[in-house]
Amino acid sequence: MAAKWIEALTGSLEQKKQYRQDKARIEALPEPYRTAATAMHRYFLYYGGIVDGDTMMTMFTDLADLWERAAVDGTPVRDIVGDDPVDFTETFAKSYRGKEWIDKERARLNKAFDEAIGKETRS
Repeated sequence: MAAKWIEALTGSLEQKKQYRQDKARIEALPEPYRTAATAMHRYFLYYGGIVDGDTMMTMFTDLADLWERAAVDGTPVRDIVGDDPVDFTETFAKSYRGKEWIDKERARLNKAFDEAIGKETRS
């Protein structure tokens, strides 16, 4: 009972646990994979705009999986990200698009234009 109340205020405790596990997996990577994964993780926090916790946790788990696999296989970082790390990272994040914070404002903008157009046709 108390856990549900706490989660209502702070968010999913399971998601927090998963986040810490994924972060620890990234920190345990050998170089240069740790640096690459850490940089992508940081960029996601600024770029992503994802507000759905389940989607974000899936993305972070997949990020850790990607770099762990690359480290095991000895795949060079450049072979993973190509010539444009920003494009790779943004494309990676876009594949996890769920509900975003801007969705609410997009809906408001569309509604405002619908109302404006409706008033225009009645005049």
